[in-house]
Amino acid sequence: MLGRQTSPGVERMGNRMERQERKNSGDGKPAKAKFDWKLLPDVLALIKPRRGVLAIGFGLMVINRVSGLVLPASTKYFLDDVILKRQARLLPVIVLVVVTATVIQGLTSYALTQLLSKSSWRMISELREKVQAHIGRLPVSFYDANKTGVLISRIMSDVEGVRNLIGTGLVEFAGGILTAVFAMVYLLRTSVSMTAVAFIVLFIFGITLNRAFKTIRPIFRARPKINAEVTGRLTESIGGVRVVKGYHAEAREEKVFGAGVQRLLDNVLQTLTATSLMSLSATSLMGIVSAMIMFLGARQILAGTMTPGTFFSYTMFLGFLIAPVFQIVAIGPQITEALAGLERTREVLNENPEDEDPNRRESLERIHGAVTFEDVSFSYDTGKEVLHEISFNSQPGTVTALVGPSGAGKSTVIGLIAAFYVPTSGRVLVDGVDLAKVRLDSYRTQLGVVLQETFLFDGSIRENVGFSRPNATEEEILAACRIARVDEFAENFERKYDTVVGERGVKLSGGQRQRVSIARAILADPRILILDEATSSLDSESEAFIQEGLRYLMRGRTTFVIAHRLSTVRRADQILVLEAGRIIERGTHASLYAAHGRYYDLYTKQHGLESNLFLAPGEGGDGSADAQDANGAASRGAGGGTTAEAAALPEAIRLIRGGSGS
Repeated sequence: MLGRQTSPGVERMGNRMERQERKNSGDGKPAKAKFDWKLLPDVLALIKPRRGVLAIGFGLMVINRVSGLVLPASTKYFLDDVILKRQARLLPVIVLVVVTATVIQGLTSYALTQLLSKSSWRMISELREKVQAHIGRLPVSFYDANKTGVLISRIMSDVEGVRNLIGTGLVEFAGGILTAVFAMVYLLRTSVSMTAVAFIVLFIFGITLNRAFKTIRPIFRARPKINAEVTGRLTESIGGVRVVKGYHAEAREEKVFGAGVQRLLDNVLQTLTATSLMSLSATSLMGIVSAMIMFLGARQILAGTMTPGTFFSYTMFLGFLIAPVFQIVAIGPQITEALAGLERTREVLNENPEDEDPNRRESLERIHGAVTFEDVSFSYDTGKEVLHEISFNSQPGTVTALVGPSGAGKSTVIGLIAAFYVPTSGRVLVDGVDLAKVRLDSYRTQLGVVLQETFLFDGSIRENVGFSRPNATEEEILAACRIARVDEFAENFERKYDTVVGERGVKLSGGQRQRVSIARAILADPRILILDEATSSLDSESEAFIQEGLRYLMRGRTTFVIAHRLSTVRRADQILVLEAGRIIERGTHASLYAAHGRYYDLYTKQHGLESNLFLAPGEGGDGSADAQDANGAASRGAGGGTTAEAAALPEAIRLIRGGSGS
């Protein structure tokens, strides 16, 4: 999809928005959430490449409106000449002219709909592609700060209303204004006094209508935001259906979703109330003006200064003058909604893609894979560092293992290596080049990643494995599947490698999903390989087979491994022990084990847990595991406070059980 050419208007709108954002960012103040004339250039940027289509549309619209004036104009001659003066010879001419004008009006209406509606939907498709492409190139931190449902709403819903700026809505509105001008000329030539009365009433109503739109604009701006929040929550609820059902939380999710839907309903009801009041006012206006014109017209007819035919023609032309008021009531909210969507679309396009960082100018050729951290600190939120002055060096062909308790910063280190984030201070070097200055398209093509949260697309096994290299041959895909032991289960399926795995790979087991993910990384043939708990969902036999394949893959490549099962990292060339965002120990398995430090505690405790996994509390005879835990706690002493935590554990369990009624 991204390969298709986007129209110049959509491109210009995005470029202009980015320039405007850079201009406004100097004062550091957020833009006010109200529509102003700053949006006009964005609208013009969308219209400019379609000015030819719009010109033809306006031409057709003029013909359409002029044709529509034939019927009311002919009423005068029909009543005064044919009916009152008995000039029957004029009747065929009048009927022929009216029929011809009606046919022309119908044909131009059809052409307008075909021309402008299709053009507006093409523009929406292009704008969606541009927004999706832009969002896809934003940094991971942007995704961390925005819900999936909100982003989907930005791509699919916000841009849709923009069609009213280009489609038949805008042209019909302009056509109504043009018709009103034609009608005004005729009305003034017919009766200045009656037209003045009608114009004064319309002017007063116009002021009231403008104030009404100022009231409903914030309501329309709030609706896409509410809709995005509801969609985001619904996406989470459906995506986590197993967790919801596992905790029997269907009723709670229903209440949460119901509350969101109620907020959306309240917003819609507010707009409906406002538009209904405007419709009531417009209808009342029509009645008041008609009554006044009826009174004044009757007096002129009785006085002999106006013929009945002229009065009826005047009344019909007066309808063309008032019609734009109804069009404003009908189309105005749509235009307001379109501008609100355009404003939200601009907010997304104002975000800077990660590869457009002016500092990222260096391109990497085929890398060797030397990775160095120099006093790297990092924080997700300002003032809350999660990594503190991390320094290490990993040479090509070596395996670096990151171990430590949950929340120690292991995944953050991996995120920095993958260039998902930029260090707050310090440098991450690849072959001596600062990664913050490297073009990401030249780096990530040489990176293979198997993350802790395995993600598969709703496609076939073959498509998921081939995702890392779209041009890979069938033999290369099958070879990667054999190394990752995907063939062991894929060959048993009826459609083999064409088996559809379902959304997020839901039709496969956790171990099968991880094997497909590993095969995808193997196929990428990366220079730097990242394995984040890559074998955590595998049984021991499958893990042994895959470890053998991974060892073959790791040769000559820089590999980073995160594993909570420490038995899987014993062969690493370098083990980094992280705790609270700092490296507290480093070395090989043998040296760290012999040091009897934090790694020793983690390793022996885990080994004892695995040895006694199926023993009930109090079983085990010699209590060796408890002794090991006690020794580990003593070795940490007051620094860890683990003894106090262990003593508090039974109390915490008692409180939980008491709270749940167990």
